[in-house]
Amino acid sequence: MNTWQTIRRDDSDYDQQIATLSRVAQPNQAVYESVRSIVEHVRTKGDEALAEFTLKFDKQVLAPADFKVTHDATQPTPEVLEALTYSLNNIRAFCDARRPQDWQRDNKEGARVGEMYRPFQRIGINVPGGTAPLVSSALMTVGIAREAGVPEIVVMTPPPVDSNLLFALRFAGATEVYQVGGAHAMAALAFGTPSIKRVQKIFGPGNAYVVEAKRQLVGYVAIDQLPGPSEIAVVADDTANAAFIAADLLAQAEHGPGSQIVLLTPSEALLRAVEEEMRVQLPKLSRQKHLADVLTTGSRFILTRDLAEALKLADDYAPEHLALVVDNAREIAQQIRNAGAIFIGNYSPVAAGDFLAGPSHTLPTGGAAKSFPGLTLDQFYRRTSLVEYSAKTLEPVVPFIETFSAIEKLDAHGRSARIRLES
Repeated sequence: MNTWQTIRRDDSDYDQQIATLSRVAQPNQAVYESVRSIVEHVRTKGDEALAEFTLKFDKQVLAPADFKVTHDATQPTPEVLEALTYSLNNIRAFCDARRPQDWQRDNKEGARVGEMYRPFQRIGINVPGGTAPLVSSALMTVGIAREAGVPEIVVMTPPPVDSNLLFALRFAGATEVYQVGGAHAMAALAFGTPSIKRVQKIFGPGNAYVVEAKRQLVGYVAIDQLPGPSEIAVVADDTANAAFIAADLLAQAEHGPGSQIVLLTPSEALLRAVEEEMRVQLPKLSRQKHLADVLTTGSRFILTRDLAEALKLADDYAPEHLALVVDNAREIAQQIRNAGAIFIGNYSPVAAGDFLAGPSHTLPTGGAAKSFPGLTLDQFYRRTSLVEYSAKTLEPVVPFIETFSAIEKLDAHGRSARIRLES
């Protein structure tokens, strides 16, 4: 018996069902209220609140002096070290290809204009831990910050910190690691506490509470994006391999509660083949409870009217990961507007992007891909404009400045330009 939801084009409520795929990232009211209380408690009580929430949510008794992880990381096995090194090298190469460059040029009147990019001095990164210590998230956030030249890279992760995760954090370039996670950790980064100095910008994925905390803290601190629980949409036709698709869907489902998996195909034969592969592959996997939660509450297998509708629904859904397994997939990918990352063809597993392809796997979820990009190197920089006039280049534009000044009723603006010519 299926534990996932299958929606067919001849279902009487088909149009109503597919309409729910069009989403906009928005807070859950209950989560919003809970996080608001947590954030305020950390703002007013600092380390005392962090200790309370660490006991409540992580069942760990920690004094403020214990928040910072000071011990050395244990050397991992050669296999783990080789995998970490391989991934980090790909990440660094990807960063090199898109490193922002300072530039200057003369504008129409001959004034010098341009941009310069400088890394943030101090940033905070949330790295999930718990039952799945995400060493790849360490590389794909901390490693990028290091490539950008950020001097102070502060990591927050729930206690106790897995030994491989700690090594990956240090290996990637973290300068401080605190065993504090959740919404309260984000508040500590934004406000600062006696034991944790505040940061300028917060990065990294997290659960719904972490995402909501980041949303509420905008203004106190900058944020990267809203990356929450993992999700995938697969658009496939008869050229797709059903076993591969089932494996990708299950791979994202094993992240557990909050994750979502969607299959969009006009092929009845493929849909049935994927469902059969799900039945074959599912019992062989270890995280059965996590899988069952997602298959029951966060899965939709949709038999669309045609491929064009499947592509439109994928764009409306704006998934974190979009697997495009169709004929001419590379060309069709150019039509997609809303997706965190696109995986093209039968031999591009999402796991390759998760672990080592090069682009960061920190991607917008919950429909936020309509507004936010995935994490990139340039987000670790502050962009500053440069403007330099001489008396010669200023003179011809002063009348224009005075016209704008008059329209906007800001006479001091016009005077600030004219006075330079009078002197």
